Amino acid sequence: MTIGVAVFGATGSIGESTLSVIEEHPDRFHLEVVSAHSSVDKLIRVIERFEPEHVILTDLAQENALMERLPKQFKGSLAFGENSLIEAANATEVDVIMAAIVGGAGLRSTYAAVSSGKRICLANKEALVMAGELMIAEARRSGAVLLPIDSEHNAMFQCLPESYLVGEQIAGLQQLILTCSGGPFVDWSIGDLTRVTPAQAVAHPNWSMGRKISVDSATLMNKGLELIEATCLFSVPESIIDVVIHPESMIHSLVEFIDGSMLAQLSSPDMRIPIAHALGFPERLGIKVERLSLTGLAGLHFEAVRHDAFPALNLARKASAEGDDRPIILNAANEVAVGAFLNDQINFTEITEITADCLNQIAKQKVSSINDVLSLDKMCRRIAERFVSERK
Repeated sequence: MTIGVAVFGATGSIGESTLSVIEEHPDRFHLEVVSAHSSVDKLIRVIERFEPEHVILTDLAQENALMERLPKQFKGSLAFGENSLIEAANATEVDVIMAAIVGGAGLRSTYAAVSSGKRICLANKEALVMAGELMIAEARRSGAVLLPIDSEHNAMFQCLPESYLVGEQIAGLQQLILTCSGGPFVDWSIGDLTRVTPAQAVAHPNWSMGRKISVDSATLMNKGLELIEATCLFSVPESIIDVVIHPESMIHSLVEFIDGSMLAQLSSPDMRIPIAHALGFPERLGIKVERLSLTGLAGLHFEAVRHDAFPALNLARKASAEGDDRPIILNAANEVAVGAFLNDQINFTEITEITADCLNQIAKQKVSSINDVLSLDKMCRRIAERFVSERK
């Protein structure tokens, strides 16, 4: 009996890597559900190659485009709109859900996946940033098994005992250490950073990623979001999470214990590795990836973060420490600002400036439900868009 997998966000970078792992293990997995938002071309290729049982397109405006080009051999079902993701999360045929929709757009479907009580491969970091406490509490209620996909959090998870459950406290922990490549501009001056172009920002030196996360990596906001994500996944305050620059991207994270021991996870920078770990856990799945050659490494280097040039990390750390609505505002404002930068509306350094403006302007408020999160997210995006328009 094979395991039924649903891939929410199948046409994105994580989704495509997930499909690659599944394809290598047809005796173990079958593709039950795939979803995309508006990437009809990519979705058609997924349908032709993998023949999933169910296909979901969330952008209703693209419904006709998909229907007109649907392969004749497709015998599965079609569904449209975000509510279809929630229904798919609860389908009895689905055993594992890869939550890989990027940004705040993936919040509802990720929460529905957690509510289903199934095995959830968490690739949507923004869902945890926006609603981490709610997600962890819902997982405890439903019995869902949460497995981190971000390479850094998956690395930490691999350094912990096999019996460890995400959301629990870690026995004997001293600190968690997130590594960071530093992005393509790690050595640039503050003045030069104002002249960064979108094309430069999306060209990550080590990882193959989508445009939004590539920009986040360049500003170091991605590491800030990962810091907040780690506080939720491992039940720790931000104060015991350190971030270091590691240009080689071979050590993906480290865990230090109170006895002075430090464990690290090393591998080539390939997202199929943490994906395979989560899909197969607690077993290991063999996959075709570049093997790490220790003798072939020129060296492993570590540096401190230049916070003056990359203030996004401390902005995220402060948002994490203050809690409640601050991470929601941070995430929403950053998403709007990154989109504006990619559309040549603002410069690179203004991404963090606009995010900081939103955090300073929006009064603190209590958040106690997913609807509260979504309401605040919507309001913050409007304010961030206003700040963008004022800078044009």
